[in-house]
Amino acid sequence: MSDIKTKFINDPEQITPELLEGYVLAYPDQVKLGGENIVVRANPKSEDKVAIVTLGGSGHEPALSGFVGEGMLDCSVVGDVFAAPGAQRLFQALQLMKREAGILLVVLNHSGDVMSANMACQLAERVGIKVKQVLTHDDISAGIGANIDDRRGLAGCVPLYKILGAAAEEGKSLDELAEIAERYNKNVATLAVAMRSCTHPQNGGTITDLPAGIMEIGMGQHGEGGGGQKPLVSADDTAAEMVDLLCQQLQPKAGDKMMLIINGVGATTHMELNIIFRKAYKELEARGLQVVVSRIQEILTVQEQAGFQMIMAILDEDHIDYLKNKRADAPYWTTIGK
Repeated sequence: MSDIKTKFINDPEQITPELLEGYVLAYPDQVKLGGENIVVRANPKSEDKVAIVTLGGSGHEPALSGFVGEGMLDCSVVGDVFAAPGAQRLFQALQLMKREAGILLVVLNHSGDVMSANMACQLAERVGIKVKQVLTHDDISAGIGANIDDRRGLAGCVPLYKILGAAAEEGKSLDELAEIAERYNKNVATLAVAMRSCTHPQNGGTITDLPAGIMEIGMGQHGEGGGGQKPLVSADDTAAEMVDLLCQQLQPKAGDKMMLIINGVGATTHMELNIIFRKAYKELEARGLQVVVSRIQEILTVQEQAGFQMIMAILDEDHIDYLKNKRADAPYWTTIGK
């Protein structure tokens, strides 16, 4: 453990409860704590509508709790820094959210999250809680066409929260919501690039070592290795390479309607993210693709890692409607709606 302080924290063991306390104090009209490390809507929706729940470690703020609110998540269950919450805490949240309409649990494909979700769902089913899981696996760094079980969940989960939240508000059933989610899952892909790693806030350890002037396409959310290191190239060259890889995975056809999101992961400036988006948009346009949903934002960060995630999806008409036209009021995602 390093003795050199590099972050504005107090007791490293209290990072998660303290950050959540600050968060709900800042946004009391939208969120509150429903239990230890459980964030819920300040104004719950009616119980005849399906609840949308997710889980994940802290350290990625604003993800995932930043998207709890009207028209998005009903509940986020938070683990310690970069660690999945335990099955018992998730089970506690499922008990809080219990309703006749059921619960849709959105799980990012990371082994700890999957294990906690499976165990909590078994416990929930034993006591009559109706719950279905949807697993997100948008990362393509395992290789084009890789088995989905080998693909990690990255920031592509966040637009899915918006889609599912809107559809649930509309009164869609649990089965209908699962179908909407799986259609999105089949047509979304994310690729991350890093050019500087981050330190773990609890122990100061470097997550992975990237030398100056080197980038790595395909790095995971916790510094897991990706597609190999190489010298840093220009914004245009980086964006073009990533668009090409994402299009190889998704196989869009001219005329398809696309989502394009550039997610900054912590230390990369919005100046750079805008320049990246510009080139990615033009690359899609040149392929005859129409970008209809777009965003440049830090939606899921990795401490002070430098880099970004490029999230791309082929959207169906209902997905477009839920993303663009339906109201959402979460602290880190607001849509006025039509």
